[in-house]
Amino acid sequence: MPDAAPDSPDSDHRLFLLDGMALIYRAHFALIRSPIFTSKGVNTSAIYGFTTTLLDLLENQKPTHIAVAFDTPEPTPRHEIYPEYKAQREAMPEDIGRAIPVVKRLIQAFDIPVLECPGYEADDIIGTLAKRAEAEGDYTVYMVTPDKDFAQLVSEKSVIYKPGRQGSAPEILDVGAIREQWQVKKPEQVIDVLGLWGDASDNIPGIPGVGEKTAKKLISEWGSVDNLLAHADELKGKLKENVATHAKQARLSRKLAEIIIDAPVPVDFHALKLGPRDDETLKSLFVEFEFNSIGKRLFGDAFAAGRGHAVETSESGELVAKLKSIADIEKRYRRIAADDDKARRDLASQLGNLDALCFDVETTGLDEKTAGLLGIAFSWEKDAGFYAELPQDPAKGTEALESFRGVLENAAIAKIGHNLKFDVSVLHWHGVKVAGDLFDTMLAHTLIEPDQRHRMDYLSETYLGYTPISYEEAFGAPMEKSGQLTMFDAGPEENTGPDPEKVARYAAEDADVTWQLADILRGKLKDEGQERV
Repeated sequence: MPDAAPDSPDSDHRLFLLDGMALIYRAHFALIRSPIFTSKGVNTSAIYGFTTTLLDLLENQKPTHIAVAFDTPEPTPRHEIYPEYKAQREAMPEDIGRAIPVVKRLIQAFDIPVLECPGYEADDIIGTLAKRAEAEGDYTVYMVTPDKDFAQLVSEKSVIYKPGRQGSAPEILDVGAIREQWQVKKPEQVIDVLGLWGDASDNIPGIPGVGEKTAKKLISEWGSVDNLLAHADELKGKLKENVATHAKQARLSRKLAEIIIDAPVPVDFHALKLGPRDDETLKSLFVEFEFNSIGKRLFGDAFAAGRGHAVETSESGELVAKLKSIADIEKRYRRIAADDDKARRDLASQLGNLDALCFDVETTGLDEKTAGLLGIAFSWEKDAGFYAELPQDPAKGTEALESFRGVLENAAIAKIGHNLKFDVSVLHWHGVKVAGDLFDTMLAHTLIEPDQRHRMDYLSETYLGYTPISYEEAFGAPMEKSGQLTMFDAGPEENTGPDPEKVARYAAEDADVTWQLADILRGKLKDEGQERV
């Protein structure tokens, strides 16, 4: 699909409906490995990410009407028919809880309505308004969300607008795109696919043993959950048994997955017309949260919000022109397979002779207490690195990790990393207590440029003129708002995982780039007298 909004010759009004909570979660977890802090230590990742997404939309898509929908704490009709709905979800991260009221203040300062309807989710508010706007006849609706469930609402007049990631263009999904992605004849059948597939993030059960591919195939063949259940005796083997046994559960799951389109939302579309922003309030918020670059973007170079400064446009343009990638530079990266015990021991022996090393863990999730270890990357010289896979069998994985315990717990070897708190904490929960002098490139850059981005890829492009491999290129899917890697989200029949060689290059490159950044940032900290914190 094109990355710009499609022409709408028959529509004068462009209504953008934003899924507030989904976008806040997305912004928070997109920066989880390199969060943004103010000089007072306030985590502003979610606020910053949401604001930049909103600005991109306002500047590039030119909405005539706009609103942001939020969930409320009251139980919904889904809870009434299934009390376990979303019951397994972890508590909201504190940083997100603190960000929500600030985001709402920012939205209102842009003169954009914040919509809430007690007892209904943001999905239901957006679904209701989208269908009302379609009935009005002169609106094209853009549902701004990363949530796949909205595919069921797509029509000739309503599309999904998925904001871009890491500088990539946004994606617009129309009826044709939904038909192709979901293998359905019409978008409404997405509800049936979800009814069979279920949704672990919402605790919607679906049918056991039916993953994404099987669900799409079944609905493509039978058209609906009801028709499939009516012909369950024509299925074969375990699938036949599961469908017949869990027919009631499938119908319930379909009901839970269906977005409500008649919620009691008292909104006059005229009230959604984009009006003049409150510049004084915006300036005050940008100063409070030290959003210097955003302030300059809106109000010009005279704006000053914090201790740091924005990268000049001319320098940025020159930098982009000079960027190199792995295709341009000879890299010496090596993958050590999970079953290669000898190579793992040899690497540990090499590491034991070093004065300093950089390491980076690859995990199955972003909760330090529960994340499994996929492997560890190491680097100790420019353009070189190793990635040691770890067996996914718990006992074998623990045994393999022992190869590196002596190195990681050796206080005589300095350790370098990017967001070391995460890596050290993950290893702690796996029984390894990292020791030695620590140098964190993310914290270092926070001290040097407190109101700039601190992601490793951004620092690499800024200081090394090098664009690292993206997460999506390595793992084949983006990191979801839940914070879990999508590589393990598929059903058992389709869980093939990412390309091990790409993952190894990604991980080894992370360690290599961080090693190089440490040398540069250490010098800058020394110049400012901030070497130790």
